[in-house]
Amino acid sequence: MRVAMIGTGYVGLVSGACFSEFGLDVVCVDKDTAKIDALKKGVIPIYEPGLDDLVAKNTQAGRLSFTTNLAEGIKGCDAVFIAVGTPSRRGDGHADLSYVYAAAEEIGKAMTSYTVVVTKSTVPVGTGREVESVIKKANPDAQFDVVSNPEFLREGSAIEDFMRPDRVVIGTSSEPARDVMRELYRPLYLAETPIMFTTRQSSEMIKYAANTFLATKITFINEVADLCEKLDANVQDVAKGIGLDGRIGSKFLHAGPGYGGSCFPKDTLALVRTAQEAGAPLKIVETVVAVNDSRKKAMAGRVISACNGSVDGKTIAILGVTFKPNTDDMRDAPSLDIIPALQNAGATIQAFDPEGMSEAKELLSGVTWCDDTYDAIENAHAVVIVTEWNQFRALQMDRMKEAMKSPIMVDLRNIYNADEMSEAGFAYYSIGRV
Repeated sequence: MRVAMIGTGYVGLVSGACFSEFGLDVVCVDKDTAKIDALKKGVIPIYEPGLDDLVAKNTQAGRLSFTTNLAEGIKGCDAVFIAVGTPSRRGDGHADLSYVYAAAEEIGKAMTSYTVVVTKSTVPVGTGREVESVIKKANPDAQFDVVSNPEFLREGSAIEDFMRPDRVVIGTSSEPARDVMRELYRPLYLAETPIMFTTRQSSEMIKYAANTFLATKITFINEVADLCEKLDANVQDVAKGIGLDGRIGSKFLHAGPGYGGSCFPKDTLALVRTAQEAGAPLKIVETVVAVNDSRKKAMAGRVISACNGSVDGKTIAILGVTFKPNTDDMRDAPSLDIIPALQNAGATIQAFDPEGMSEAKELLSGVTWCDDTYDAIENAHAVVIVTEWNQFRALQMDRMKEAMKSPIMVDLRNIYNADEMSEAGFAYYSIGRV
């Protein structure tokens, strides 16, 4: 089978590379000439563990190719995936579907035979119907079906998520389209992966509902953490105790500075706006959005409190700036709120991140970017762990104390033990623990 992936961002590139690993003939299409030229040379525009090797392997095998020519790219394809960005629209928070509709129009004009057009991008309920209308308008004679096939890829483990997913959701009422999609995902079907067929609208809703529920779990445990601090309880014990309940589960019950990234912030906001317009407001989700926004902004206050109420004239070391480890993604990262707030309070910032500094430099000004962890903490009055990269989990405390002006650690990810930090001579502050 031959597949085209429109868009070589995070979802498109990972999905295209993984489909080619299944043995399919995949062409990835993007209008960004520089990006396509780089991909042809094996230069990957994002950091995702294992992706560079997967792309190189399948490019060399002739199963994966890249082009800026959409008409050429979709020629002879059984399925064309739309995997372009759907960022929050400025002003109202709705998902910006302009890239989706532009891709659909171009696909329609270039289509010459029956094709399954698959929306892989995260889109509001009803978008499949609009994509269908756009294609029909562009090419009234086109033979096609529009299918919803949302992605459930976690940054940092996306290849594993694609190859061994919890489920595959496919929204279509067309039997020919079902046949094509079954064949595309046949390797997963043989591995007994649950493949769920439903309507387009239900499929589109599943993606938003899943992300919103996970965001709600994160926000819930963050608020519980604040309560634990007031009542001398330990949020990690609380999370373990409720997570062992099979009805709840342990995942996404880790207290921290709030969620960020490419999905949760924009998807929760988009679902709120959709629900409001439909006359069925989601009050819980509205609260989740508001609480998470305020939480990220409040984290700088914790650092200031740890520094005796003032960071004016002090140097603060920031470890980790990406929204999570194993990615270079800075979208809606808590650091984007924390660092400017500390700077506004008079702090000098020295920061290090294993993969995210190149992107962060474009978003954060006045920061001294360091070569490694210990370079960042040199002469610092306090160190703040913002992102739980593995290399921050076993820091040399004696070396840190010698390098710092005062042994203060604010651990926003709860990766250290309070008693051990006290024995090491640090004033230690974490989330939801006393």
